[in-house]
Amino acid sequence: MPKPKDNVPAHFYDRAEAGRFLARELGRYAGRNDVLVLALPRGGVPVGFQVARELRVPLDVFLVRKLGVPGHEELAMGAIASGGVRVLNDEVIRRNAISHEVIERVSARERIELQRRELAYRRNTSPHDFKGKTIILVDDGIATGSTMCAAIAALRKSEPARIIVGAPTAPASCQEDLGPDVDELVVVTKPEPFYSVGQVYDLFDQTSDEEVRSLLARSEQQLHA
Repeated sequence: MPKPKDNVPAHFYDRAEAGRFLARELGRYAGRNDVLVLALPRGGVPVGFQVARELRVPLDVFLVRKLGVPGHEELAMGAIASGGVRVLNDEVIRRNAISHEVIERVSARERIELQRRELAYRRNTSPHDFKGKTIILVDDGIATGSTMCAAIAALRKSEPARIIVGAPTAPASCQEDLGPDVDELVVVTKPEPFYSVGQVYDLFDQTSDEEVRSLLARSEQQLHA
């Protein structure tokens, strides 16, 4: 079990340990039938698994694919997400004079990858219904916040009752960047200076598709045990 609150470590051994510390910060949501943990694959799933297990609530994945501006893919003109949701950044589209045809072409390409991952992670199971739920949106850390922002915007379209963002680590600026867009932001440690998510992990290896599938299956089994 995690150490007392005043002994939050400077480093987590791995995502599983980070998830247990995060779960402690979210303990007030334990055992509630309106709560659902949504993890951002792939790295967020080992964290989300521990949170869901400690809180005794369901776990699912929420896939988000950024729609990059052609030639400047790091700049997001929008995002698509689980459930067929698409969110567009009108300001970026207008400023870069991006045509409807370009938006559709990029969306179609990213939708193929999104569908591939949906099939790889869920196989033939359907995603949960988010409407009216308290959603705990989890990743293994927040760096620039762009992926999490896209996930929040997409998730809003599914009309959850509340969105809580949880992460083991993030820069101090995340409260200003993300706080206004969610009902609650829970971060275990905010190192200064902040260089990357990996700086707080001793073990920060890649999470595989197989591990994601395994953790989702284990979470389902534990919930019904």
